[in-house]
Amino acid sequence: MTTLLIQTESVPLTVNLPMPIEMTMAEFYEFCQANRDLRIERSASGEVIIMPPAFSDTGNRNFNLAVQIGNWAEQDGTGLGFDSSAGFTLPNGATRSPDASWIRLERWNALTKDEKASFAPVCPDFVVELNSSSDTLSGLQAK
Repeated sequence: MTTLLIQTESVPLTVNLPMPIEMTMAEFYEFCQANRDLRIERSASGEVIIMPPAFSDTGNRNFNLAVQIGNWAEQDGTGLGFDSSAGFTLPNGATRSPDASWIRLERWNALTKDEKASFAPVCPDFVVELNSSSDTLSGLQAK
């Protein structure tokens, strides 16, 4: 059975599909490309998580955070900053998009061009997740 976890304003809505749909990384990438308007992540167990757009106030906080990390990364010069639209494939198989993240240049430069152009197989060195009204602490900690 395949589970889609749809994050709502108050609680996650779980949709169980009767037939298993196990997507390869390439298939998951295609699924995300076909649904560009959705914020999609995947857990280590293969659960697909669909989240609503950020509320306006959260979007403003995300923007300000990304600007600060971007400015710091540019001044520091030892790594690259990423905003909430960047997805990364973690060692446990999950594909996650933190609100803001930073990766050391030597780790980023070790990736191939193709790896960089997809959900890069790297765990960022630094991540920030903003807690919005639609988030639970346990969900953010699991992420």
